[in-house]
Amino acid sequence: MDFVYDYMFHLLNEYSKLLKFKPAVPPGAVELCLETMDCSADAVLQKFVMESMVKCPSDSAPCSMPPPYSPEALRAFLNKKENLTRQVEMWGDAYWENQNKQL
Repeated sequence: MDFVYDYMFHLLNEYSKLLKFKPAVPPGAVELCLETMDCSADAVLQKFVMESMVKCPSDSAPCSMPPPYSPEALRAFLNKKENLTRQVEMWGDAYWENQNKQL
């Protein structure tokens, strides 16, 4: 979730630079804090809201991508994925064969 909040902060921050108007607080506005908004929620929801609250923006770059796979690493990854898929299919076939024998 940290990266989602960082990305959205970065996106909104960059988008705000394109806007031509300057936002202003209207007269008579009341500031609400997170604690005020979740007072009416049950304990589980309050705990979730407080745990997911963003304390401050991250110092890391918002769009840092891991380096691309090397050809050997990609081949190994795809082979592993294929073997695991084949194994799960074999388990499914064995399950259904066992079910048919029991009937």
